[in-house]
Amino acid sequence: MRESMSDPAASVRSATPHDMERVGQLLHDFNREYDDPTPEPAWLSERVARLIAGGDTVVLVAGEAPDAVAVMRFRESLWVSALECYLAELYVAPAHRGRGLGRALMEAVLRTARERGAAYIDLNTGETDTAARNLYESLGFSASEGVPGGPINIYYEREL
Repeated sequence: MRESMSDPAASVRSATPHDMERVGQLLHDFNREYDDPTPEPAWLSERVARLIAGGDTVVLVAGEAPDAVAVMRFRESLWVSALECYLAELYVAPAHRGRGLGRALMEAVLRTARERGAAYIDLNTGETDTAARNLYESLGFSASEGVPGGPINIYYEREL
């Protein structure tokens, strides 16, 4: 049975142990699509299951197979007595894009973050990933620091 094209939100749910193989494959495919190094899907499946068991990670999936995944990491905030949420990954398989799964997944991410007590959510994406940037900005995310029109945020990373 295919998910309803009119209500992709109906297919969003928390990942179960049964979903881990597919979650690992989706995360692997995500990195491959953007030519990033990636562990094998089986390793990713096991790693995600361990992170979920640790309690600070939530994985949401959407679609029948599932066809989309979001990985959220929670941590205590330094600045307020609440959690922060980091959206570590959001991916919709190419054949399922343009149907509202990404938006439905992001709305569930925001709802889940609020329900878990997060006061803040952050994420990063590539400058050239305009579809993701458009989605995030349409949901109120800003690349500006502090206030709209403020300086542009810059994300740095380094391997250790």
